[in-house]
Amino acid sequence: MIINKVEKLSSQPMFFQLEKHFGLNNLFLKIEGLNIAGSIKIKTALSLIDQLEREGVSPSKNKIIESSSGNLGIALSIVCKSRGYTFTCVTDPNTSPYSERLMRIYGANILKVSQKDKQGGYLETRISLIEEMIKKNKNLIWTNQYSSFANPLIHYEETAREILNQFAKVDYLFIGAGTTGTLVGCAEHVKKFSPQTQVVAVDSAGSVTFGGQPLPRFIPGLGTSKKPPICDTKNVDEIVVIKESDAVQMCHFMLNKYGLFLGGSSGSVLQAVKKKKNIPKDACVVAISPDFGEKYIDTVYNPIWVKEKFNMEI
Repeated sequence: MIINKVEKLSSQPMFFQLEKHFGLNNLFLKIEGLNIAGSIKIKTALSLIDQLEREGVSPSKNKIIESSSGNLGIALSIVCKSRGYTFTCVTDPNTSPYSERLMRIYGANILKVSQKDKQGGYLETRISLIEEMIKKNKNLIWTNQYSSFANPLIHYEETAREILNQFAKVDYLFIGAGTTGTLVGCAEHVKKFSPQTQVVAVDSAGSVTFGGQPLPRFIPGLGTSKKPPICDTKNVDEIVVIKESDAVQMCHFMLNKYGLFLGGSSGSVLQAVKKKKNIPKDACVVAISPDFGEKYIDTVYNPIWVKEKFNMEI
């Protein structure tokens, strides 16, 4: 394959088989980190920018802004650099130093909020800052991953299709829920073309996305302190909530057993597979892994950080 845009640097759909894992004979991890941005969010970033450009946005007259604690900020930094946009990412203290450095390398401006919202997170604070900024500058365009239909659309058109193209039958599909774009898009596609598939949403303890009580969270990726407008559970069969400390333990288990250096969200999703009861051993189970672990070197894979946040040894 020959490409001429850095944003197109990506592998073909790839699945890692976890043999005899959790007593399951057919457990597959959909690897989404094999692209220039290192995460599934490159799909989201491309879809968001493509939609804005269809609406008339261009680098000659517009600048881009978005709220992100990591992966989407990196992906948008790359896409905006490729297409000539000035990009500003509104982050918070949970954003890893690695992610911030990478965004800056690609030319992003970083605005970091420090005030927590009423739910104890930072999402509402980040969004409020963006809303204030776009009111003052009409040429500043918010991609708005939380409301844009372009977010779930790309996962309806690509991510879910890649899964169903690979397997003749999928019995269970585990999907982490952050903005819920991946979840909503995949769930809608799967229920349309593979209605027997059980769709399991995975959330972090302390997230309010599905009505949970707000608690402090430290790992970016899954969970929110404000329910995203695009969130829709009509195609979701079950919601599994995972403690962040359990996600950390799973990340280290996968590294030690398989040499898989996974991100925090992947740890949560795999813990949900482990936690889910009564999955037949020969069922075809697919779990989506949004990213790898390099962005979590300072956090999930840092013994000092883990001890400080969760009072446990790794």
